[in-house]
Amino acid sequence: MEKKQVFIIGLDEFNLKKLNNLPEGSDCEFHSALDISEIRNVKKYDMEKLVNLCFERIDNHGKIDAIASYYDFPGTVLVPVIAQKYNLPGASLESVLKCEHKFWSRIEQQKVIPDHIPMFRAFDPFDNESYDKLEMIPPFWIKPNKSFRSFLAFRISSEPDYYENLKTIQKHIHFMTEPFQKLMQMYDIPEEVSEMKETCIAETMISGHQCTLEGYVYNGNVVSYGIVDSLREENRSSFSRYEYPSVLPQEIQFRMADVTRRALQQIGMDNSAFNVEFFYNQTADEVYLLEINPRISQAHTDIFEKVHGISHHSVMLNLALGRKPQTLYYNGEFNKAAHFMLRTFESGLIKKVPTKNEINILKKFVPGLEVKIPVKDGTHTSEMQGQDSYSFELANVFIGGRDQAELVEKYNKCLEGMTFDIDYDEAVHLH
Repeated sequence: MEKKQVFIIGLDEFNLKKLNNLPEGSDCEFHSALDISEIRNVKKYDMEKLVNLCFERIDNHGKIDAIASYYDFPGTVLVPVIAQKYNLPGASLESVLKCEHKFWSRIEQQKVIPDHIPMFRAFDPFDNESYDKLEMIPPFWIKPNKSFRSFLAFRISSEPDYYENLKTIQKHIHFMTEPFQKLMQMYDIPEEVSEMKETCIAETMISGHQCTLEGYVYNGNVVSYGIVDSLREENRSSFSRYEYPSVLPQEIQFRMADVTRRALQQIGMDNSAFNVEFFYNQTADEVYLLEINPRISQAHTDIFEKVHGISHHSVMLNLALGRKPQTLYYNGEFNKAAHFMLRTFESGLIKKVPTKNEINILKKFVPGLEVKIPVKDGTHTSEMQGQDSYSFELANVFIGGRDQAELVEKYNKCLEGMTFDIDYDEAVHLH
């Protein structure tokens, strides 16, 4: 049987291994529409160049059966552009942008789930009177309409705090906003969205138990298949780990699934994987939708594999091939799995990262361990891209176990065996 030719935007070693592990993976050949190095840690995004590069590679190859990406911008927005050109299964560009553009997304959500979203306002970060125009009482969050991994998201506690953080936004917002708007202009998205001067959004605080619902839409049916808990660093807004399956009661999970279905049907999303970030506020006994991402979360792929026996790349791949995704059964080695994020909260020069040898030794003691080190020796934290506003991610550690206590115990063992040598700008310690 001839193999399916599958192109991936942001192909990297870690995810290629997961794709090849899938039962469906043996019938496919995976190709890079864009390599990970072309979409991460780049100086700028030239959308026209990236689109043409994808087309050129596909045309040179001569055949394409599917296009997919598990990475946020520009991965998610390029998938529908390529799907449309080659007449492949996939979501429409407009529905993807209605998820990606934070303000546009809130406008759509407000029509169908008004009780499950915060109050929000769009504003121009270059307007010196924007604070008064917001008419919002702190604390609240501000962030660009387009960002990922909490890039340029700030919690505002006062007016001086607002203008102070605005300086950072003004300095860096063009990096993602300009190419995002450029793409919208290239594909005739309504001017009131693509030409918006209000490139940021302010939102009232929502809080509680944070989690991410993973699901997909196939032929108009919205299916939710797993919820991952997001645990934060103590007294901080940065994530410390993702844990799966969720500890939330089934009834709360069903409520999240229902809110998700209403939002995605309003947006017109079809034939696509998605993940939706939620808060469950126990005091109000209410679920609040934070944001919708039109892709699987690749940060969850390994923990799904540990619990289900296969990663949810299978959902992404089947949809990209125009098939209904298979049900994920609990056939994995572990009852529970976690993705820990080792961070530093201070800036400095990373002189040494853990060696392959150190990690291989740890793997002997911790079965199923996977470690990704996204930084290299000699990198200064200021050069790291796509970080949240409060920390720098040094390592991703994936662990399976019987329960939460065992996951934490194994992680602490890993910390003892992994050494980072950091020359801090000021004398501090790792958290």
